[in-house]
Amino acid sequence: MTPERWQVVKKVLAGALEKAPEERSAYLDQGRPDRSACTPRSPISMEDNPMRKLGFLAPIILLLSVSSAVAQDVNYNYDQSTDFTKYKTYKWVSIKNAEQVDELISKQLTSAIDSQLALKGLAKTDSDSADLYIAFQTAIRTEQQLNAYSTGWGYGPGWRYGGGSRTISATTTTIPVGILVLDLYDAKTHSLVWRGMASKTIDPKAKPDKRAKNINRAVEKLLKNYPPKVKK
Repeated sequence: MTPERWQVVKKVLAGALEKAPEERSAYLDQGRPDRSACTPRSPISMEDNPMRKLGFLAPIILLLSVSSAVAQDVNYNYDQSTDFTKYKTYKWVSIKNAEQVDELISKQLTSAIDSQLALKGLAKTDSDSADLYIAFQTAIRTEQQLNAYSTGWGYGPGWRYGGGSRTISATTTTIPVGILVLDLYDAKTHSLVWRGMASKTIDPKAKPDKRAKNINRAVEKLLKNYPPKVKK
Protein backbone atom coordinates (compact mmCIF):
# COMPACT_ATOMS: atom_id res chain seq x y z
CA MET A 1 0.00 0.00 0.00
CA THR A 2 1.36 3.40 -0.98
CA PRO A 3 1.70 6.21 1.60
CA GLU A 4 -1.02 8.16 -0.22
CA ARG A 5 -3.44 5.23 -0.07
CA TRP A 6 -2.62 4.65 3.59
CA GLN A 7 -3.58 8.27 4.34
CA VAL A 8 -6.97 7.65 2.70
CA VAL A 9 -7.44 4.46 4.72
CA LYS A 10 -6.61 6.28 7.96
CA LYS A 11 -9.06 9.04 7.11
CA VAL A 12 -11.83 6.53 6.43
CA LEU A 13 -11.04 4.60 9.60
CA ALA A 14 -11.10 7.80 11.67
CA GLY A 15 -14.47 8.66 10.16
CA ALA A 16 -15.83 5.22 11.04
CA LEU A 17 -14.72 5.54 14.63
CA GLU A 18 -16.58 8.85 14.91
CA LYS A 19 -19.81 6.99 14.17
CA ALA A 20 -21.93 5.11 16.67
CA PRO A 21 -21.01 1.39 16.80
CA GLU A 22 -24.18 0.36 14.99
CA GLU A 23 -23.53 2.88 12.18
CA ARG A 24 -19.94 1.91 11.32
CA SER A 25 -20.65 -1.00 9.03
CA ALA A 26 -23.04 1.05 6.88
CA TYR A 27 -20.55 3.92 6.81
CA LEU A 28 -17.81 1.68 5.46
CA ASP A 29 -20.15 0.11 2.92
CA GLN A 30 -20.92 3.55 1.48
CA GLY A 31 -17.42 3.73 0.10
CA ARG A 32 -17.59 0.43 -1.78
CA PRO A 33 -18.25 0.81 -5.53
CA ASP A 34 -20.77 -1.23 -7.44
CA ARG A 35 -18.97 -4.37 -8.67
CA SER A 36 -20.86 -4.25 -11.95
CA ALA A 37 -19.46 -0.80 -12.63
CA CYS A 38 -15.86 -1.86 -12.00
CA THR A 39 -14.08 -2.82 -15.19
CA PRO A 40 -10.37 -2.98 -15.99
CA ARG A 41 -10.75 0.42 -17.61
CA SER A 42 -12.64 2.03 -14.74
CA PRO A 43 -10.84 4.99 -13.10
CA ILE A 44 -11.16 3.18 -9.74
CA SER A 45 -11.28 -0.58 -9.85
CA MET A 46 -12.08 -2.85 -6.96
CA GLU A 47 -8.40 -3.61 -6.66
CA ASP A 48 -7.49 0.10 -6.48
CA ASN A 49 -10.33 1.10 -4.20
CA PRO A 50 -8.90 2.07 -0.77
CA MET A 51 -12.07 0.84 0.91
CA ARG A 52 -11.24 -2.68 -0.27
CA LYS A 53 -7.97 -2.34 1.56
CA LEU A 54 -9.95 -1.95 4.77
CA GLY A 55 -10.68 -5.66 4.70
CA PHE A 56 -7.82 -6.45 7.02
CA LEU A 57 -9.13 -3.78 9.41
CA ALA A 58 -12.59 -5.34 9.68
CA PRO A 59 -11.76 -7.35 12.82
CA ILE A 60 -10.44 -4.17 14.44
CA ILE A 61 -13.60 -2.25 13.54
CA LEU A 62 -15.72 -5.08 14.91
CA LEU A 63 -13.71 -5.22 18.12
CA LEU A 64 -13.96 -1.47 18.61
CA SER A 65 -17.69 -1.57 17.94
CA VAL A 66 -18.24 -4.31 20.50
CA SER A 67 -15.97 -2.63 23.02
CA SER A 68 -17.81 0.66 22.65
CA ALA A 69 -21.15 -1.05 23.02
CA VAL A 70 -20.25 -2.84 26.24
CA ALA A 71 -18.14 -0.05 27.72
CA GLN A 72 -21.18 2.02 28.66
CA ASP A 73 -22.40 -0.16 31.48
CA VAL A 74 -25.61 0.80 33.25
CA ASN A 75 -26.99 -0.19 36.61
CA TYR A 76 -30.05 0.83 38.56
CA ASN A 77 -31.65 0.48 41.98
CA TYR A 78 -35.20 1.19 43.04
CA ASP A 79 -37.68 1.01 45.88
CA GLN A 80 -39.75 -2.12 45.21
CA SER A 81 -42.64 -0.84 47.31
CA THR A 82 -43.11 2.25 45.12
CA ASP A 83 -45.94 2.60 42.60
CA PHE A 84 -44.16 4.44 39.79
CA THR A 85 -47.38 4.94 37.81
CA LYS A 86 -48.39 7.72 40.20
CA TYR A 87 -45.53 9.96 39.13
CA LYS A 88 -46.50 12.45 36.43
CA THR A 89 -44.30 15.49 37.02
CA TYR A 90 -40.74 16.19 38.08
CA LYS A 91 -38.58 19.11 39.15
CA TRP A 92 -34.83 19.48 38.79
CA VAL A 93 -32.94 20.05 42.04
CA SER A 94 -29.25 20.39 42.84
CA ILE A 95 -27.28 18.21 45.23
CA LYS A 96 -25.37 20.51 47.53
CA ASN A 97 -22.02 18.72 47.74
CA ALA A 98 -21.99 17.26 44.23
CA GLU A 99 -19.20 18.18 41.81
CA GLN A 100 -20.22 21.09 39.62
CA VAL A 101 -19.97 20.57 35.87
CA ASP A 102 -19.62 23.36 33.34
CA GLU A 103 -22.73 24.93 31.85
CA LEU A 104 -22.44 23.19 28.47
CA ILE A 105 -22.13 19.69 29.96
CA SER A 106 -24.96 20.45 32.38
CA LYS A 107 -27.23 21.50 29.51
CA GLN A 108 -26.30 18.40 27.50
CA LEU A 109 -27.10 16.15 30.45
CA THR A 110 -30.40 17.80 31.42
CA SER A 111 -31.52 17.99 27.78
CA ALA A 112 -30.85 14.29 27.22
CA ILE A 113 -32.61 13.32 30.45
CA ASP A 114 -35.58 15.63 29.78
CA SER A 115 -36.05 14.06 26.35
CA GLN A 116 -36.08 10.52 27.68
CA LEU A 117 -38.37 11.32 30.63
CA ALA A 118 -40.82 13.00 28.25
CA LEU A 119 -41.01 9.73 26.34
CA LYS A 120 -41.90 8.07 29.65
CA GLY A 121 -44.83 10.44 30.09
CA LEU A 122 -43.22 12.65 32.74
CA ALA A 123 -43.64 16.42 32.52
CA LYS A 124 -41.03 18.87 33.80
CA THR A 125 -42.14 21.64 36.12
CA ASP A 126 -40.59 24.33 38.31
CA SER A 127 -43.24 23.84 40.98
CA ASP A 128 -42.35 22.49 44.41
CA SER A 129 -45.50 20.37 44.14
CA ALA A 130 -43.86 18.12 41.53
CA ASP A 131 -44.25 14.39 42.14
CA LEU A 132 -40.53 13.75 41.77
CA TYR A 133 -37.39 15.70 42.52
CA ILE A 134 -34.54 14.62 40.26
CA ALA A 135 -30.83 15.38 40.33
CA PHE A 136 -27.67 14.09 38.76
CA GLN A 137 -24.17 13.61 40.13
CA THR A 138 -20.99 12.84 38.28
CA ALA A 139 -17.22 12.77 38.60
CA ILE A 140 -15.34 14.65 35.89
CA ARG A 141 -11.74 14.78 37.06
CA THR A 142 -11.47 12.74 40.25
CA GLU A 143 -13.59 10.18 42.09
CA GLN A 144 -16.37 11.83 44.10
CA GLN A 145 -18.42 10.94 47.15
CA LEU A 146 -22.00 9.91 46.41
CA ASN A 147 -24.36 12.32 48.17
CA ALA A 148 -28.04 12.50 49.03
CA TYR A 149 -30.14 15.46 47.92
CA SER A 150 -30.50 16.75 51.46
CA THR A 151 -30.42 15.69 55.09
CA GLY A 152 -33.23 13.23 55.79
CA TRP A 153 -33.65 12.29 52.13
CA GLY A 154 -32.65 8.68 51.55
CA TYR A 155 -33.56 5.11 50.74
CA GLY A 156 -37.16 3.96 51.09
CA PRO A 157 -38.27 0.78 52.84
CA GLY A 158 -38.59 -1.36 49.72
CA TRP A 159 -35.19 -0.73 48.19
CA ARG A 160 -33.85 -3.45 45.92
CA TYR A 161 -31.05 -3.95 43.42
CA GLY A 162 -31.43 -4.45 39.71
CA GLY A 163 -29.55 -4.36 36.46
CA GLY A 164 -26.11 -5.69 35.83
CA SER A 165 -22.75 -4.04 35.42
CA ARG A 166 -19.08 -4.85 35.10
CA THR A 167 -17.76 -1.47 36.17
CA ILE A 168 -20.24 0.03 38.63
CA SER A 169 -21.77 -1.43 41.75
CA ALA A 170 -25.33 -1.07 42.97
CA THR A 171 -24.01 -0.49 46.48
CA THR A 172 -21.28 2.00 45.65
CA THR A 173 -20.73 5.02 47.90
CA THR A 174 -18.36 6.77 45.51
CA ILE A 175 -18.59 7.91 41.90
CA PRO A 176 -15.71 6.83 39.62
CA VAL A 177 -14.55 9.26 36.95
CA GLY A 178 -16.86 9.49 33.93
CA ILE A 179 -19.91 7.96 35.60
CA LEU A 180 -23.31 9.63 35.61
CA VAL A 181 -25.62 9.04 38.58
CA LEU A 182 -29.29 10.00 38.22
CA ASP A 183 -31.48 10.12 41.35
CA LEU A 184 -35.28 10.30 41.53
CA TYR A 185 -36.83 11.24 44.88
CA ASP A 186 -40.44 11.07 45.95
CA ALA A 187 -41.12 14.72 46.78
CA LYS A 188 -43.69 13.90 49.48
CA THR A 189 -41.91 11.12 51.37
CA HIS A 190 -38.35 12.40 50.76
CA SER A 191 -37.42 8.87 49.74
CA LEU A 192 -34.98 7.94 47.00
CA VAL A 193 -37.16 5.75 44.78
CA TRP A 194 -34.87 5.17 41.78
CA ARG A 195 -31.16 5.54 41.10
CA GLY A 196 -29.48 4.88 37.78
CA MET A 197 -25.78 4.85 36.96
CA ALA A 198 -24.08 4.89 33.57
CA SER A 199 -20.34 4.54 33.06
CA LYS A 200 -18.21 6.12 30.32
CA THR A 201 -20.75 8.91 29.96
CA ILE A 202 -18.77 12.14 30.21
CA ASP A 203 -15.45 12.91 28.57
CA PRO A 204 -14.62 16.61 29.09
CA LYS A 205 -11.88 16.38 26.45
CA ALA A 206 -14.26 15.24 23.72
CA LYS A 207 -15.64 17.65 21.14
CA PRO A 208 -19.07 19.02 22.15
CA ASP A 209 -20.96 17.19 19.38
CA LYS A 210 -19.28 13.87 20.10
CA ARG A 211 -19.78 14.29 23.85
CA ALA A 212 -23.46 15.07 23.28
CA LYS A 213 -23.89 11.88 21.23
CA ASN A 214 -22.18 9.86 23.95
CA ILE A 215 -24.37 11.41 26.65
CA ASN A 216 -27.55 10.83 24.63
CA ARG A 217 -26.69 7.15 24.08
CA ALA A 218 -25.86 6.63 27.76
CA VAL A 219 -29.02 8.34 29.02
CA GLU A 220 -31.24 6.48 26.56
CA LYS A 221 -29.72 3.17 27.64
CA LEU A 222 -29.99 4.11 31.31
CA LEU A 223 -33.62 5.21 31.25
CA LYS A 224 -34.75 2.08 29.45
CA ASN A 225 -34.86 0.82 33.04
CA TYR A 226 -37.45 3.42 34.09
CA PRO A 227 -40.05 2.77 35.24
CA PRO A 228 -38.93 -0.59 36.64
CA LYS A 229 -40.79 -3.57 35.27
CA VAL A 230 -43.18 -5.03 37.80
CA LYS A 231 -42.77 -8.75 38.28
CA LYS A 232 -46.07 -10.59 38.13
